[in-house]
Amino acid sequence: MSDELTVITERVDDIPVLIAKMDRMGSAELLDEHFPTHGNWQGLSLGRTAIGWLTHILSQADHRLNHVQDWAAKRPETLRGCLGGEVRAEDFTDDRLALVLDALSDDQRWASFETAQNQRILRVYDLQAQCVRLDSTTASGHWTVTEEGLFQFGHSQAGRPDLPQVKVMLSALDPLGLPVVTQVVSGEKADDPLYIPAIEQVRQGLQTRGLLYVGDCKLMSLETRAFIQGGEDFYLGPFSKVSLPDETLETYLKSVWSGQQALTPVFRTQADGRIEKIAEGYERLETLTTTVGEQTLTWEERRLVIRSLQQARAANAALQARLEKAQTALKALNERRKGKERFTEVGSLRQAAEAILERYGVAGLLQVSYAEEVQERRVRRYGNRLAETRRERTVGCQASRDEPAIQTALAGLGWRVYATNQRQEPLSLEQAVLAYREEYLVERNFGRLKGQPLSLTPMYLQEDQRATGLIRLLSIGLRVLTLLEGVARQRLAESREKLAGLYAGNPKRATARPTSEALLEVFQDIHLTLVQIGQQVHRHITPLSVLQQKILALWELPGSIYSRLITDSSYPT
Repeated sequence: MSDELTVITERVDDIPVLIAKMDRMGSAELLDEHFPTHGNWQGLSLGRTAIGWLTHILSQADHRLNHVQDWAAKRPETLRGCLGGEVRAEDFTDDRLALVLDALSDDQRWASFETAQNQRILRVYDLQAQCVRLDSTTASGHWTVTEEGLFQFGHSQAGRPDLPQVKVMLSALDPLGLPVVTQVVSGEKADDPLYIPAIEQVRQGLQTRGLLYVGDCKLMSLETRAFIQGGEDFYLGPFSKVSLPDETLETYLKSVWSGQQALTPVFRTQADGRIEKIAEGYERLETLTTTVGEQTLTWEERRLVIRSLQQARAANAALQARLEKAQTALKALNERRKGKERFTEVGSLRQAAEAILERYGVAGLLQVSYAEEVQERRVRRYGNRLAETRRERTVGCQASRDEPAIQTALAGLGWRVYATNQRQEPLSLEQAVLAYREEYLVERNFGRLKGQPLSLTPMYLQEDQRATGLIRLLSIGLRVLTLLEGVARQRLAESREKLAGLYAGNPKRATARPTSEALLEVFQDIHLTLVQIGQQVHRHITPLSVLQQKILALWELPGSIYSRLITDSSYPT
C-alpha cells in the first residue's frame, strides 16, 4: 500500500492568464469592497467567486450556472493556485452563482464599483481618458414579458421583433475600446434618451471633463449636444436625415457642385502600410442657441460635409444596377408572348411603368415615352373558324437615360454631414473623419458580448435582476479581453514587431494586431499533472513554449503564474 500510485491531471489552459489579469485590475477586491456579503457566507469571497466564474465563461464560452461546479471539480489545484486559499467545487454551485448575480444587480453599488474599477485600470495601465464611444445593442430571447419587466418587445437590431429583448448601452474608452459604463435597460426603450444618463455616469466614473464623445446619429439630438456642451465636453457624430434633411444637404453641396468650394482630402494608412484616400469634404460653421434647464447656451458648431469614396463607389454601382434592371423591366412591358396581356391604354401602361420606376428608385432618372400603334394580325383558320385579318390597337413605351439627372444624382452619393463642437486645432477635419471611422471598436465589443467568448445570447436566465447581474459580470470580462488585446498590440507597436505562430496551418504568418481570442488560444492544452507514490507527490506542468513566453512578456505577466502551480499546492503529502 505504501507504493500505491495515483495520477491526477487537470487542464490549466488560459486560466492563470485570465485570473492574473483580473487580479491586476483589482476586480475581486473591488467587488468584495462594494458588494459586502451576509455573515453566513462561507468559502471563497464573492469577488473571488465572481472572477472564478468569469474565468470559466471566458475559457469555455458558456455562462450557464449549472456547468461551473463540474468544471471547478476537475481543476481544484489549478483554481486553488490561481485564486488563493482553499477552493471547493461547492463554491461554484448554481445557487452560489445566483447570489453573485443578485448582488451585482444593485444599481447603486454597481455604479460605485464601476467607478472604482475604472480608476484602478486607468492608474495601473496609465491610460489617458480623451475619447469615449457610446452605442447600444439588444439581446433577444424566449422570455416571459411582464408589464414592468426587463424583457420587452421593441425595435430589434437583430431582426427578431417577434422576440422580447433587453437593451445594453455601452460606453467605451479609446484607443482600446475599454468599457467604462454598462447600462442595462428594458428592451422597449428608445436609444436617444439613454445617452445623457450614460454621459453622466462616464463623468462620474472617469472624473474628467473635456472628453470627446463619439456616437451615431442618435447621439446628435439637440438636447444631448447641448448637455455635452454645457458640461464642457465635446461631441462628434453624423446627422440623421430627420435632423438634417436632404434639402439642407443639397444647399451645402451647391458650392461644391459649382466648383466654388475646395475639398480637403482624407487619407488613412492601411494595415499593409499603403496610404489611401478614403474621403473628402469641407466644413462650415453654424451658431446654435438653446436652453438647458434655466441656462441659455450659445456655441459654434463645426459641420463637416464629408463624402466617403467607398460609399460613393458602392452607391454608384448600385444605382447603375437599378437603372439597368428598370430599363429591362420597362422593355418587358412591350413584349408579346403567350399568356401575357398586351396594354391597350396609355393610362394603364403609364401606371405600370411608374410602378417600375418607383420599385427601383430611379424616378426622374429615366425618361419614358409612350406611343400608340395599330397593327394588323393574321389569324389562322382553326376548326370552324375562318382565317381573318384583325386590326389591334396597342400601346408601347421606350425608356432612355436622363444623363444630366443621373450625373446630378451621382454627384450627391456618398455624402454625409457630421458635427462637432471641438475646435479645429486638436480635431481637424481629417482627424474627425478618422476618429468616427474607429466606431467599430464598440461593435467588436458587442460581437464579443453576444457571441463568443462571452456568449450572452442565448441567455438562459429568466429573472430580471439576475439577467442584469449577468450582463454586468460579462462587462468585466469584456474589459479583460480589451486589455489583453490592447496591451499586446501596444507593445508590438512600440517594438515594431509582429507575432507569428497564431494561425493554424500557417505558422509563418505574422501580425502586429493580434486579437485576444487568438492570443488566448495559444495557451490551450497546458496540463497540470500530480503523481503520488505513497506519501511522495511529484508535480509537473506542461512547459511553456517560446511563443507562450513571448505573449506573457507582451502582457507583462510572469511565467510564475504557471510554475507556481507545481511549487505551491494543497495536495496532501
